[in-house]
Amino acid sequence: MDKLCQDVAYLAQEFRAQPHGRHSAELQRLLNRMRSEPFDGRHVLVQERKGLPYRLARLGPTPVDPISYTGDTFVTLEEAEWAVFKLRWRRLFGSDLAVE
Repeated sequence: MDKLCQDVAYLAQEFRAQPHGRHSAELQRLLNRMRSEPFDGRHVLVQERKGLPYRLARLGPTPVDPISYTGDTFVTLEEAEWAVFKLRWRRLFGSDLAVE
């Protein structure tokens, strides 16, 4: 998967530059794949109230199971989304993303 990971690294740069809004067809396919990963252990963001930091959490095996917080917090939605993107990238490709 490392070769594939390198081949699609430009998609990570596209996401980093514009995490919200319209994406290229290739990036949208990648995001759809990332977002359709198994429920158990999927990383999600939680903001308990407007103005509070975003908290990183993992889903349980089923929708009724409690989420578990990782302890990571983010001030902006952009930095939070980037962190989740990198975690989902690792889960999908099996290696860390080299783009920062």
